[in-house]
Amino acid sequence: MRIARFSIDGNVAFGAVEGDKQDELVLDIIKGIPFADHELSGTKVPLSKVRLLPPVLPNKIVAFGRNYADHARELGNEVPDAPFAFFKPSTSVIGPGDDIQYPSFSQELHHEAELAVVIGRMCREVPRDRVKDVIFGYTCAVDVTARDVQRREKQWARAKGFDTSCPLGPWVETDLDLARANDLTIQLTVNGEQRQLGRTSEMIHPIEDLIVNISEAMTLLPGDVVLTGTPAGVGPLNVGDEVAVTIEGIGTLTNKVVKRG
Repeated sequence: MRIARFSIDGNVAFGAVEGDKQDELVLDIIKGIPFADHELSGTKVPLSKVRLLPPVLPNKIVAFGRNYADHARELGNEVPDAPFAFFKPSTSVIGPGDDIQYPSFSQELHHEAELAVVIGRMCREVPRDRVKDVIFGYTCAVDVTARDVQRREKQWARAKGFDTSCPLGPWVETDLDLARANDLTIQLTVNGEQRQLGRTSEMIHPIEDLIVNISEAMTLLPGDVVLTGTPAGVGPLNVGDEVAVTIEGIGTLTNKVVKRG
């Protein structure tokens, strides 16, 4: 099931996305919230009549860096032996179609396409064989990075945590099993030109290892997001660019870069 969060006539709701053709997609409004008991209402609205919002509002976004060997090497970094985590704040999240605002303190903005894992239940110290039980679904993400700031500052908080630096969407796909999620095509285009192309099977540490690693340290909550790293091909974004991430079996997330007002 594809579950989207959307607004219509000033109201915010979740809905199940139905249909195959983009111009014929409809939303069956969900009664309740997806992370608890819920059911489809049978009330349907065309996707074209709503505004898609970030599919979740995470309490925290845990991101893992250098989890694709070719990406680590392209930036001159060593491949880490263990998962390497950092955080992006909830205020960095935007949804499909929202603008990425070019931060005034950077001159070198980069794109990083990522598979995002959405947590479905409160969990801590998750055993590897139970990881599948705590995952709600998967969505597309861009870890937008102020690369010059990342190089200059020892902490990555400003470089990767600024407002609008975490586009998520367009919805959460809940029907992917863990084995398939670990082997999906992921690609990113800028203005229609392909920049990144890889498979999640290229991750150094698969999804199970990432969830085990971070849940050893902290409690994960429903709606929290885990970013799994980016394949090689990262590069610059400029004002006016349109960036699109497409992940096999999930969909396409599109955002435009604008000058911060």
